[in-house]
Parts: sequence; structure tokens; C-alpha cells
Amino acid sequence: MEVKKFDKRDFAKTETFKNIGDKYSAGQITIIGGSKLFHGAPVLALRAASRMVSMTYFSSPVEDKNIVEKIKASLSSFVWVDRGDVAAYVAKSDAVLIGPGLMRSHVREQNFVCDSEGDETKKMSLDLFKKFSEKKWIVDGGTLQVVRVNDIPKGAVVTPNEKEFEMLFGERLKPTFKDRCEQVFNLAKKYELVVLTKDNVSIASDGKEIWSIEGGNEGLVKGGVGDVIAGLTVGLMAKNEPLFSVCAASFLVKKAAERLATKKGFMFNADDLVEEVAEYFGWLVTKL
Repeated sequence: MEVKKFDKRDFAKTETFKNIGDKYSAGQITIIGGSKLFHGAPVLALRAASRMVSMTYFSSPVEDKNIVEKIKASLSSFVWVDRGDVAAYVAKSDAVLIGPGLMRSHVREQNFVCDSEGDETKKMSLDLFKKFSEKKWIVDGGTLQVVRVNDIPKGAVVTPNEKEFEMLFGERLKPTFKDRCEQVFNLAKKYELVVLTKDNVSIASDGKEIWSIEGGNEGLVKGGVGDVIAGLTVGLMAKNEPLFSVCAASFLVKKAAERLATKKGFMFNADDLVEEVAEYFGWLVTKL
């Protein structure tokens, strides 16, 4: 099993920003997330993704319009989609992110005991997975914590933290890099998913190839970093393959963290990362 190292030269094969012609030629995506408790998570994902695509659609299961206004106050580069209409927008999207900020369940062992809001997230997620199993999906946040691994559509991207990894796969991440690579490769192959770990040296695999992504620093322990990675991934997936997209998203976040460290030390947060990623990626694509 050869572990390939992802670096900036791999961006030469990105389709993002290539063959741009009409209004929709950079791709369309849908992001489904947010709740009364967690409305910052989808904002970070939206801010990261909307810079890469032609159209970004956003839907939350929350009917409270105050939540919408809070999100709109932070970002205007998306189209709000009513919950009842979300399927129509998923249908025309090139890639879909579900989960950031959705209410999750109370989980006891592997029995998946949900409260009512966790049940709502689970039902909505499973309904959409069933209707659109062929879509490019990235599953994150609340959805990742309420569904079983076999519920997730084949080929989908998952980016679990250590807790979510154990909940999803029923096993802890291996402690050494070599063992972890073998573990991630085997699980990706077994369940036909694209799996990313978020480590000092991150690992991504689709069960056919396996890549390492180096870099970053201690500043990446802040809340919201995973939402930035998820947003970048779905934005890239609009025109690229899932494995490349998640590797590229992880790489961009790590490089942005390194650049921020030269300016602010480790005093930066996920909002800073979104801005720095845009600057770095904007510079990088001009060099390809």
C-alpha cells in the first residue's frame, strides 16, 4: 500500500475555475445545516464554499426566521431554500454537504438513542440519501452523529473527528501513522466511502488510493476548523472527484494556518482561516 503525499503540485489537476463560461459553469452546491443552537457552523462552510462555485443553496430544518437573519448578517452569497423545497435544489446540485450545525442525538454506546431533534436530523438525512444516492455527498457534523455507516451513500466523503470516527466505525483510531493508514484504507474500502482523518499528518483514502496531507500547526485545534474543511470540500467537489477534493481542502487549511502563524502566532480562528484560504488558493491557481 503506497501512501502518496499531497502537495501544491497536485492542484494542477483541479477543474475548479476551468472552462468558466455561463452563470452556472463553476458548479452548483447545496448545504444543509444549522439550528437554533449551532448557526455558526454552516456560516463557516458557506463562506468557504461560496467562493468556489457559481451557486450556493442553503437550507436549515429550523423554521425560525431569526436564524436565517443571523446567517444572512454574516454572509449574503447564497440562496436561502425553504425546507420543503430542499429536494429540488439537491436534485440540480453537483455536490451536497449535510450536517454542519444540525442537531445531533444523545448516543449511548452503539445503540443510537436519539432525542426528538436528533431524530429529525436522522429522518431528513436518510430521506435525502435514499432519494439522491448517486449524488456527490459530504456527510459531517450532526448527520454524522445520528446515522449508521451503512446508511451513508456509497462514494460519500466523511471527515470525522476522533469521537465521530469511533461512533461511525465502532473502533478507535490507531495510534501510529502506519497502522492508522492501514485502518483508514481498509474502512474506506469496506464501506465504499472517502475517509479523511484530521491529524498533524492527515490521511485520506477511498479504499483504492491513500494520501497523506502534512502541515498545519497548533492553531488548528480551534472550533469550526472542521466546518471550513467541509465547506471547501463540497465547493471543490462541484467540479472535482471526492478524494482529490477532500485532500485539497485539508491541504489548503493547513497552508492557511501556517501563513496565519507568521502573522498572528496561533491567535487565529476559523473565520481567519476562511479568509487566508481564499488568499492562498487565489495565489495558487494563478501559478498552475
